[in-house]
Amino acid sequence: MSTSDVLLSCEGVTRRFGGLVALDQLDLEVKRGDILGFLGPNGSGKTTFFNVLTGIYDFSDGQAHFAGENISKHSAQAVYRAGIARTFQRSRMCLSLSLFDNIMVGNHKHLNLGLGFNLFRRGAFARDYEQRYEQARELVRVFSPNLADRMSEAVGGFPMLDRRRIEICRALISQPKLLLLDEPSAGMTHEETHQLMGDILSVREHTPELSIIIIEHEMSVMERITDHCAVLNFGKKICEGTYQDVVNNPQVREAYLGIE
Repeated sequence: MSTSDVLLSCEGVTRRFGGLVALDQLDLEVKRGDILGFLGPNGSGKTTFFNVLTGIYDFSDGQAHFAGENISKHSAQAVYRAGIARTFQRSRMCLSLSLFDNIMVGNHKHLNLGLGFNLFRRGAFARDYEQRYEQARELVRVFSPNLADRMSEAVGGFPMLDRRRIEICRALISQPKLLLLDEPSAGMTHEETHQLMGDILSVREHTPELSIIIIEHEMSVMERITDHCAVLNFGKKICEGTYQDVVNNPQVREAYLGIE
């Protein structure tokens, strides 16, 4: 892999909580346009890695370079501005707000939040609003044409599948270079999961330069959408390769699949 192809490079990334090493000397590379599947048992350090990378937790050791920039000391806001967006395992929607308003929460780096602009430049504000509304609507349409006609409805009335779609749109609206998906199918049926993974593949067709790291426990999901996978156990990377390489690895079969 050439240096120009690498979007994210992690070297020795470690996170300690007192005497507990939750993430242990993780080395990882993600190239532009790649979908990396992140596998491992519960408590293996997958979400901890997302939290460290996005500035929620500090690095205890190691470093990460993103698009050629060292982001190891960045705040969560600076990581977001650099081009990394994420979803969370548990839904974090503002249920009383509209679909459009929920998506715009993820786009604040592109919004003019100045008091003068919003109070006194009403024409410019209206034009900006229309542009943002159409941008959000076109993004939602990639996931569901029917959902794109319900932009003003409160998301509390939507089923879980649509809420997950909206959460991913909220992450994508800022036009990130890297999207982190933390168990996006949590709480959904097998059929809903299948539909959502199809949506993610549609996003990839529309934005082929977007890189994605996805945490999932359903193995068929990883087989369907990933270019390669990495497996953690007790905070350590124990295997990396194609999906078939990973599921056939003896360490993975013992640690994750429960097969000796």
